[in-house]
Amino acid sequence: MIEVQGLTKRYGTVEAVKDVSFSVGTEQVLGFLGPNGAGKTTIMKILTGYHFPSEGSVLVDGISVQEEPVEVKKRIGYLPESVPLYGDLTVDEYLNFVADARLIPGTEREKAIENSVDACGLRSYRSKRIENLSKGYKQRTGLAQAILHDPAILILDEPTSGLDPNQIIEIRSLIKELGKRKTVILSTHILQEVEAVCSQVLILNEGRIAAQGNPEEIAGTMKGGDTWELLLKGADAAAVRDKLPRIGGELTIGAVSVRDEGLTAANLFIPGRGDESRDGERIFDWAVAEGLKILSMTRKKLSLEDIFVKLTSEERAGKTLPGEGASL
Repeated sequence: MIEVQGLTKRYGTVEAVKDVSFSVGTEQVLGFLGPNGAGKTTIMKILTGYHFPSEGSVLVDGISVQEEPVEVKKRIGYLPESVPLYGDLTVDEYLNFVADARLIPGTEREKAIENSVDACGLRSYRSKRIENLSKGYKQRTGLAQAILHDPAILILDEPTSGLDPNQIIEIRSLIKELGKRKTVILSTHILQEVEAVCSQVLILNEGRIAAQGNPEEIAGTMKGGDTWELLLKGADAAAVRDKLPRIGGELTIGAVSVRDEGLTAANLFIPGRGDESRDGERIFDWAVAEGLKILSMTRKKLSLEDIFVKLTSEERAGKTLPGEGASL
């Protein structure tokens, strides 16, 4: 549905996006994750035809953004970070205005508006002026205009910005539902947003792709093994530290501490060898052989937050990129 190859965007001497390539198919929700200034909004503006790339190609449903931007816009619903609303119009008047701009025929218009206001929870607010709405309901109105023409592709820049917790849950649920029949790209710097909504993740940092895939794939590539948290009974901390190497193979012993009398907490990292499913069994067998009782044994997953911090901090520590500190 969307194919991006070698995308680069320059603003004067500043490279906001640097040689980015990715693809998104139908019925997928792709999350752009990255710190402020990572290039998320710039890529979205290029995908929607509002900006043109300096280098590279972008195809939306097989159509070139550079060559046919109007055709691309017909297929896309776009919610910018700053929603373009007219405060002196009611919600109904605004959606009718958008329907005019989208050339939605009069016979289909009322149904389109009905569908969008119902999906965004705006039925009770249709006659209210937009300037009198809360920030959350202004955001809902912006989302209603994005889906008004039932586009095949939705591009949403910070779609839950300014919403209260209940509204966030509702909008996330709507996005997941839309993702079952549309291609959805959303940008956010909220890690929980990506975990709750997205099937695929693209982590951006300083205009480059730091990682892409689903969270599990990225975590598996990065950690190269597993961290285990053990709570043991029957030995003190020093004895446990001495006995842990007898598990066999290479491992890194982390913190070992006494919680209560007779209980010892231990962390260890076992490098990946392609047989991680056997590690739990090996730990259990080791504990039995050493006369220890395992009260709990937890295989700790690398969280998306861990991945994000590691990727963005490592790249920033490694080099200073052109345009460092620029706001785009």
